[in-house]
Amino acid sequence: MNIEKRILTNANLPVSKKVVVNLLFSYGIINGKLNDVLKPHDISIQQFNVLRILRGQKGKPATLSSIQERMINKMSNTTRLIDKLIIKGYVGKEINKNNKRKIDVTITKEGLNFLNDIDILIDSTEQNIVKTLSNDEAQELIRLLGKIRLIAN
Repeated sequence: MNIEKRILTNANLPVSKKVVVNLLFSYGIINGKLNDVLKPHDISIQQFNVLRILRGQKGKPATLSSIQERMINKMSNTTRLIDKLIIKGYVGKEINKNNKRKIDVTITKEGLNFLNDIDILIDSTEQNIVKTLSNDEAQELIRLLGKIRLIAN
């Protein structure tokens, strides 16, 4: 179905607008599906992203600024996300030994266990989202989105 029908417009949209509207509309669908998986576990996509970043540190602490740099959604309030994850017992933080102005954040065993449990659900949801694409189509989509990101940065 074309985007005009999905957004219920009769306007003759220029290609650039169709691309952007399609991207935003698709983002909303994908975001909603991932939120549906995470919501019963009382965690947001942004909190999940922080946990994955920290797991990727392989036990080494990360600073708030390094987490922020790696976030998918740069608009997220990293400090608030970390504080919520601390309350849940998924991360810990302490003052950096070398620079008292920095905070070191690490994932806890509970955080790692949570990720191990939720990974299966997230992986299957991601696979379901792209199941209508062949491998070649998925690779082409990745390539095309990469081109858009180069221009957008």
